[in-house]
Order: sequence, then C-alpha cells, then structure tokens
Amino acid sequence: MIVYLIGFMGSGKSTLGRRMASRAGWRFKDLDYLIEDADGRSVQDIFQQSGEEYFRKIEARTLRSLKTADNIVLACGGGTPCDKDNMAFMNREGVTVYLKHDPATLYHRLSKAKKLRPLLAGMHPDEMKDYIRITLDERENWYNKAQFIIDGLKADPGKIMDIILSYPPYNP
Repeated sequence: MIVYLIGFMGSGKSTLGRRMASRAGWRFKDLDYLIEDADGRSVQDIFQQSGEEYFRKIEARTLRSLKTADNIVLACGGGTPCDKDNMAFMNREGVTVYLKHDPATLYHRLSKAKKLRPLLAGMHPDEMKDYIRITLDERENWYNKAQFIIDGLKADPGKIMDIILSYPPYNP
C-alpha cells in the first residue's frame, strides 16, 4: 500500500511522512527527490531550465512508477494532486491524506524557507501572501478529494497510521 500525503508546500508532509513510515515500519519517500533522481537535476533546475509543464510530466510518470505492494508513505508535491488525473490515480491506488493548513500558517512556514521553493523564489512578502491564498483556494478542490483530511497542526503520525491501517479497504 502507498499512503500519499498531499497538501500545500510547507504543510509538513515530509516531516509527518517520515514519522508515519517509522511508526508502521514502512519506507518513506519524497516525490521531489524521486523526480530529481529520475531527471538528474534538482527540482529548482528543472523548473528554471525546462519549465513547470515538463516538471509535471516527470512528476506524473514518477508517481505512477511506484509499486503499491511496497508499503510506502509518499510526500507529494503541493501541485501533484492538481495535475492531470493524479488525484484520482492516488485515491484508486492507495490512501490519500490531506494535511490542511490556513494561509497564515503556510505563509509563516514558507517565509522562512522560500529560497528552497522554486515557485516562491524572489517574491515580495505581500506577493507571497497573495500567491499562497489564491493558489491554496484553487487547489482546495483537489485536496478535499483526499480520503482523510487532517488538521496539519494537530497531526499525530501514530494515530493517522493506526486509522489508515484499520480502514476496511486497506486492512490486510
């Protein structure tokens, strides 16, 4: 089984994902790192040199390359569920968990790390606030299709894994 963690950039998918995987004795993977391995360039370089459309093609291909029998917790990129039929694919192939945050919390988290985020590079604080608010609003439609919606500030990795592993369609 694969547990797909989705949510806006800076929502804590990688941090929570590592803890969830550890709790269950599973492997943790970050989709961005898998994309970098597949392409041979950093996500930032892919965006700068080849553009977002190219990145999304590699992202979709990499997402579909994972084997569902491997018991993986996968941290997806913020835009992953919103492209092509990625969200339907993830809901069909595994369990989706949306780590939900409000725009102010996301801004606070991202303002510290914006140099690491290609889509935020060089933005003025007011631009970033607007971008987060508008983009989150656009993406909520996809994020809310997740099988589980979790308050990102109250997420407990052990409880989340216990719920997922006892959820009838996924209980072995």
